[in-house]
Amino acid sequence: MAARNPIPDFKLVLNGQDLSDRVRPRLISLRLTEKRDDEADQLDLQIDDSDGRLALPMEGARLQLLLGWKQGTGVPEGLVGKGTFLVDEVEHSGPPDAVTVRARSADMTAELRTRRDQSWHATTLGAVISDIAGRNGLAARVSPRLADIALPSLVQSRESDMAFLQRLGRTYDAVATVKNGSLLFLPIGAGETASGQPLPTVTILRQQGDRHRFSRRKREDYTGVIAAWQDVKASKRHDVTAGSGKNAKRLSRVYATEQDARTAADAEWRRIQRGIVSLSFSLALGRADLYPEQRVQLTGFKAEIDAHRWLITEVSHSLSTQGLTTDLSLENSPD
Repeated sequence: MAARNPIPDFKLVLNGQDLSDRVRPRLISLRLTEKRDDEADQLDLQIDDSDGRLALPMEGARLQLLLGWKQGTGVPEGLVGKGTFLVDEVEHSGPPDAVTVRARSADMTAELRTRRDQSWHATTLGAVISDIAGRNGLAARVSPRLADIALPSLVQSRESDMAFLQRLGRTYDAVATVKNGSLLFLPIGAGETASGQPLPTVTILRQQGDRHRFSRRKREDYTGVIAAWQDVKASKRHDVTAGSGKNAKRLSRVYATEQDARTAADAEWRRIQRGIVSLSFSLALGRADLYPEQRVQLTGFKAEIDAHRWLITEVSHSLSTQGLTTDLSLENSPD
């Protein structure tokens, strides 16, 4: 069978109306950035308006994007749904006249950014996440590993729900984000979609990329993490250690219970281990089917790079006259 030249494709729907055929001959560039953490996914479009006939979308309009390949040898054919976005900013510039549209994930509503006060008592982490999801019109997706964690008390004071979730995410070393109408609270590296389906491990060959940058840094010689907790009844302070205590990093906060201290120490130790090495990699032929939190096996690099288990932290897809490319940011996955 003869090789076929790769032809990228997309589908763009504005407020329920398919604009793909109208936008396609005018498209200058499209860039979609998907992140693991609480920041909204962002879609940037630049569209030619040299004939002055392009209508400007209103702020708050809903954009749905599907992205992928129409055909091509060595690429996965078909479109992948990349979510729904709300138009946040519109700019007209020239000459040559062009419209720039910036849109952010529709799931990141203003309600999530509104400051609140609330307290919970004698509950679980899963129940707290479900409460927050419910008041924001979202479905809760909490890992069973985290859902049953007992919380004697928890206070949200003058924090937005998103800031509060981010704090909980740091405490439990979890992804705390909103995707496809679901509030996700999953251990980093769980490798699941918003619907709970496992994300497959992807093998990427060096020859599939244009360029890469591998970085390894000293982990400040830490062998572990120590966290302290205060035993009120005995009027005594105790330490718990994650990793080895030989040359451990000591957390400055003193925790109320042994479990709280152990949770914090474990979370910080995992973060330190993940941050030892990092890699950025640009795929010459983009992969719209790649997502943050997906595990990656690299092949064809130096043996040390190939030996690591990699985890995607950020994906950026770019579509232009040069084709469809994908930039990946990856970190070490120690689990």
